[in-house]
Amino acid sequence: MPQIFRRSANTLSKVSIFGLLSLVGGLILLAIVLSRSSYVTRQQLFVEQPIQFSHMHHVTDDGIDCRYCHTSVETSSFAGIPPTKTCMNCHSILFANAAFLEPVRASFRDNRPLRWVRVHDLPDFVYFNHSIHIKKGVGCETCHGRIDQMPLTYQQNSLLMEWCIDCHRNPAPNLRPREEITTMGYRPAKDQAELGPELMKAYNVNPPTSCSTCHR
Repeated sequence: MPQIFRRSANTLSKVSIFGLLSLVGGLILLAIVLSRSSYVTRQQLFVEQPIQFSHMHHVTDDGIDCRYCHTSVETSSFAGIPPTKTCMNCHSILFANAAFLEPVRASFRDNRPLRWVRVHDLPDFVYFNHSIHIKKGVGCETCHGRIDQMPLTYQQNSLLMEWCIDCHRNPAPNLRPREEITTMGYRPAKDQAELGPELMKAYNVNPPTSCSTCHR
C-alpha cells in the first residue's frame, strides 16, 4: 500500500505542534507582561488635569501639610479632593490675577467644582480605607511616593493586588510613628528592623490577607 503522506509530513507536524505551543505560551507571557506594564497600571504616567497642580511647589516650597487639602484622610476611607474654596484661601491674595489660575477663579466664582482626574484610581471592586492605614502608621510616602518632589502628580507604585498583599504579609518595613505620617523623606530614628515590630505591637497591626478584605 503506497504511503499517503510524505516523510516530510512527520517533521512538518512536529514543527506545527511546537509552533502552536510556542504561540500559546508567547500570548500568555505577553498578557502577563502587558498586565504589569504602565499602559495598564498607569504607573509613572502623568495625568492631564484641568490645571496642572504642583505638589512640589505647595509642599516643598510653601511647606503645606498634606492634611490642609486632604482634610478627611485621617477620618474617612477617602483622602478627599479639596474644594476650590481651599485653593482660594491663598490664591485670593497670592497670584490673584495670574492667567494660569483663571480656571480656579472661575470655579469659585461660578460655584462649579473643578473636574480633577483621579491619579490613584482603584477599580470599583476594590475597597481601600485611608484612615485605617494612617492609624496603623502607614505614611503617605509609602503609597504615593515622594509627592513633594513631583511638579506634576503621577502614580508612583503599580497598585497591583500583589503589591498590596506583600505589604499586608510583611507590614513592619513600611510602618512609622503616627506623628511622622506626612513627613516626606522620613528616616527612622532607629533601625527599621527594630522599630517596625515595635510599632506593629503598639498599633496592633495585624493586616488580613483574605479576599474579603478588599473585595467586598
